[in-house]
Amino acid sequence: MKTLQVFYDYECPYCKKGYEYLMEEIKSHPEIDIEWRPVESHPLPEDHPPHTYLAGQCFYIAKELGADMAAFHAAMFQAIAMERRDVEKPEVLCQILKGILDTEKLRAALASEKYAKQIDDNNDLAYEKSGVWFVPAFRMNGNKLDAKGGVGINRTELREFITNGVAAV
Repeated sequence: MKTLQVFYDYECPYCKKGYEYLMEEIKSHPEIDIEWRPVESHPLPEDHPPHTYLAGQCFYIAKELGADMAAFHAAMFQAIAMERRDVEKPEVLCQILKGILDTEKLRAALASEKYAKQIDDNNDLAYEKSGVWFVPAFRMNGNKLDAKGGVGINRTELREFITNGVAAV
């Protein structure tokens, strides 16, 4: 089994598009396990809202609660990247995820900061250890594919990256 690390931020429209491409491409690669790594494109104290520290934690809460992850990702990208909802407030995240997650459990998990360190660790792994400059960013078998600023990635780049990663020994 090959592991594909995916660094992304729900506030990034390029990440939304990269997610859509990946979901199409991964269908023909059951030998790949995706390791989702939500990060903040603009972590605090950077003055570039919306800050997605809580939104990233929601990913881990959704996994823990056994949510439909496709519905989860779709709702998060739509609300944050497209509608530009203010996800720095737990109440807004509960509104976005109503019907996908138990919102009382979501609210409690966010208040506990159970996954806060995971987001810090993801940010560190991406920006300090893996050389990520722009998201979405992909890592597999020591190879990397990063978005280009203001451009993102295209379907062909991702397909070739995955194909080459699978072929690598």
